[in-house]
Amino acid sequence: MVAPGTQLLLVDSDPRIVRALSDALANEGVRWRCVSGAGAALAMLESATFDALLLCVGRSDSSAEELLRSVLRVAPEVPVILVCAEHDVSDAIRLVQAGASDYLRVPFVAEEAIFVLGRALHAARYAERRSRPAVERIEMASDSPEMGEAIAMAERAARSLTTILIRGESGVGKEVLARYIHDRSPRAHCPFVKVHCASLPETILESELFGYEKGAFTGAGARKPGRFELAEGGTIFLDEIGDVSPAVQVKLLRIVQDREYERLGGTDVLRADVRIITATHRNLERMVKNGEFRQDLYYRLNVLKITVPPLRARPSDVERLALQFCARFASANGRRVRLGRDALDALQSAPWPGNVRQLQNVIERLVVLSDGDVVGAEDVKRELERDAFAAQDEGTEMSAIELGAAIRKAERRALKRALERSGGNRALAARLLGVSRRTLFYKLREHAIG
Repeated sequence: MVAPGTQLLLVDSDPRIVRALSDALANEGVRWRCVSGAGAALAMLESATFDALLLCVGRSDSSAEELLRSVLRVAPEVPVILVCAEHDVSDAIRLVQAGASDYLRVPFVAEEAIFVLGRALHAARYAERRSRPAVERIEMASDSPEMGEAIAMAERAARSLTTILIRGESGVGKEVLARYIHDRSPRAHCPFVKVHCASLPETILESELFGYEKGAFTGAGARKPGRFELAEGGTIFLDEIGDVSPAVQVKLLRIVQDREYERLGGTDVLRADVRIITATHRNLERMVKNGEFRQDLYYRLNVLKITVPPLRARPSDVERLALQFCARFASANGRRVRLGRDALDALQSAPWPGNVRQLQNVIERLVVLSDGDVVGAEDVKRELERDAFAAQDEGTEMSAIELGAAIRKAERRALKRALERSGGNRALAARLLGVSRRTLFYKLREHAIG
């Protein structure tokens, strides 16, 4: 499950743990670097690329959570795996709720280490890892009647424990609305746990949702709580519920209907005190008709439906969102940049096939790559053309063949510009370009940019 050449960063690791990992991964071709302290770890993440970070957790060490938050901010694609002693498991679970991927309990067997590491790497590879620890209370406003209706319904729904199904295209902000509901619910002080159902294969998704007992399968060296258990008292958000397999649908029906479940390999019936919010961009009614989605589960999930309209259907929201994103990114990057009236008009007239997510990415690039203090219509046009060109390039093989030289030239120019604007900070440069740090490092090597 662990590919040869996998690069690990070990932080504050006891020499005994290093030896145990060395023995466990001896035949896997895994390589690692060891550092001590959060500063050294963040500096290493900035200067090199790693597939995962292993962090030792001690009950008296309060720096683990600070480092976790920093990693989630500067390198969100790098999964953080905690290593803890038996008496520190509660701290590890708390950090998993804050954004860590998984934990290993010392002492561990080789199979368990390989399994946990492999699962975290698999999830990081396929999941949209834009998750963040719960921070600011999310606010929402809209000038669109349709979006205003969705927000009003979300506010009413927040006061109850009703199961909610959020519908809408990719990128419209379904997760944002789910967090908005959680923030205004009686469970706001409890965990908000997100599971991206489409990113995990059936076997891994099942163990992630419900947890497993020791010995449930090869590599299960200790009991592990599932996401429902981690969300106890709070809210679990099941994103892309339409992509769940029929086998997992059966188990979800039981927990949605009776609030009961069992860990994999276990016989104890557990109760789930959680608020369930699901979301999908798929046509569940058609899937039910075609036998792809259980009708009884559909009715259980569709108790209260909230539809988020696409951005093109609410153009009056573009200016409001653009100004919010501009202020946020300007503050985060120490820039005094504003959007000119012509830029706002250009943004408002764009079709936004990628919805709010695309608008946010475009505004971030505009803020950081801007030469002056005012972003104009030509700047907006340049970034929109870049998005359109990238989409066309992904869907048309011939364009890549005919325009290969032009693309390489544009790539090199964009890489150098991003590095200049980020002051050489590669993590920030990757964000500006909308790519992962791994992709950025690969492109820098490909173009021989130091």
